[in-house]
Amino acid sequence: MKTTRIAYLTTALLACVGAHAEEVAPRTGDTAPAARTAPEPQVIQQVTEDDQIRIEELRVRGQTKRLTVQPKIRGVGAYEIAPPEPGRAPADDPKAGQRVWLSINF
Repeated sequence: MKTTRIAYLTTALLACVGAHAEEVAPRTGDTAPAARTAPEPQVIQQVTEDDQIRIEELRVRGQTKRLTVQPKIRGVGAYEIAPPEPGRAPADDPKAGQRVWLSINF
């Protein structure tokens, strides 16, 4: 009887330890835990268009990376508006908001 109780307690203890180890350690073939991986950046592409112009904006993590303007007027080429550099004050960034003409297209 005593041997049966010890066997039962040992089995229950091993089951608890095994269940806890399964929660802590990732299983083989699983990806890394979410807490250890960096989340994917939020990328948004917006297109605003009317009868005279098309504006394409690319944002990564809420920061504007590219702003392309394509006029629909014949003879006027596309251009980009230079976004401000992150970490710089707008007054210290002379190229922010300036047009950059796209003269060579591939």
